[in-house]
Order: sequence, then C-alpha cells, then structure tokens
Amino acid sequence: MIANLAALLLASAALMGSPGPATLSLAAIGAAFGARQGLPYLAGIVLGTLGVLLIVASGLTAAILTVPAIANVVTFVAAAYILYLAWRIATAPPLGQNDATVRAPSLVAGFALAIANPKAYAAIGAVYSGNVLVTGDILSDAGLKIAVLAAMILTINSTWLVFGSLISRFLHDPRYSRIANITFALLLLVSVAFAVF
Repeated sequence: MIANLAALLLASAALMGSPGPATLSLAAIGAAFGARQGLPYLAGIVLGTLGVLLIVASGLTAAILTVPAIANVVTFVAAAYILYLAWRIATAPPLGQNDATVRAPSLVAGFALAIANPKAYAAIGAVYSGNVLVTGDILSDAGLKIAVLAAMILTINSTWLVFGSLISRFLHDPRYSRIANITFALLLLVSVAFAVF
C-alpha cells in the first residue's frame, strides 16, 4: 500500500500540479493582487476542484461526456469563462497602484473556473482511475483516494498562489508588473487551448 500511495502522490503532483487554467490563474492572482487578497479565490479553486474530484469518483464525468452536445456546451462555457478571467488578470493594476475599485477574483470566480476546468477532469480522472490503494474494497479505496487527492488539491493550489505572490516582490515596477500580468493571462489562454484541443 505504501508503494501505491507514493505512486498516487507522485502522479497527482505531476498531473494536477502542472501548469493549467487553475494553477496559472492562482499564480497570476498571487502576482497581481498578493496572497492575502487571493485567499478567497484559492478557496473557490479548492472547493471547485474537490467538486471535480467527487464528480470523477462518482463516474458522472464519463456519463456526461458520452453525450457530445453536453460536452461541447460545457467546453464552450469553460473556455468563455477562462477568457474572461484572463482579461481580468491582464488588466489588473500594477502592484503598488492598487485601485480600490479593482478587486481580486472572488471565491465564486475560483469555484466557477475549477468546476469548468477541462484539465482538472483529465488530470484527476487519470490519477484517480490509474491507482488502487485498497485492493478488494472499492469504498475504502475510493475514500482513501479522495482524502489523499483532497490534501494534494489544497497543497498544490496553495503553492501556486504563494509562488505568484513571491514573484510579485520583483514586480513593483509598473512596467514589469503589467508584463507579468499579460504573460500570466497569455499562459492561461495557452493552457486552455491545450486542455480543449
């Protein structure tokens, strides 16, 4: 079981922790607004990703994706929302020039991105279905995998937010801050293109 647990941890760190819409948006939020202002967004990302984990574990994802019309609508809505979020990140004010009217995206925004994130379904689906922790007991296996992956979701996403806030220390020059915001927004768009196509 220890070897299987180690395999699950390594696979989840690699697949779920790699750059994608949620992780890149967290780094961008951290860089653009700071870790403290990004906490509500982080909470939304974590809750939404936990929702994805439960949807994957229940088998509902496989059922939904067998209906092409639903899969296409979900993909379109997710892509449109991520475009909106990329715009918010790209147009965030440079650090040190905080505009009281411009706020970091909210818990609801984080939840919406996470639940609509195509990469999350693919990565969590691969990690969840590709590992067995408790042989011969489906419920115990599912419960343990959900607990381990929930801890990984919190750890991975928190790390990306902190990473973004740490690099923000170098972004107090408005020009560099604007470049970083636009770069993160573009990377977010590229990650969506890879996840969708």
